[in-house]
Amino acid sequence: MSAQELAQQELRRLTWHSRRGMLELDVLLLPFTENHFMQLNETDKAVYRRLIDCEDQDLFNWFMEKSRSPDDEIQRMVEVILAHARQG
Repeated sequence: MSAQELAQQELRRLTWHSRRGMLELDVLLLPFTENHFMQLNETDKAVYRRLIDCEDQDLFNWFMEKSRSPDDEIQRMVEVILAHARQG
């Protein structure tokens, strides 16, 4: 399997895991994954992978800005995703 095929396979897996079943999260995570994930550097890709492993309720609170992640890297990724969403 080529590197490009592996990257596409990972993108499909991450897109699937980004589907949370909560509209508020899906409208943020799915477009970001589909349109911006591949442009992230390797460090940020790893942070995104950690982000989508978090509990839905935590994600909801972070993205709705009701609370902040205790992990500074994850909080930064939340802010990056929100910035992309606000840009439209």
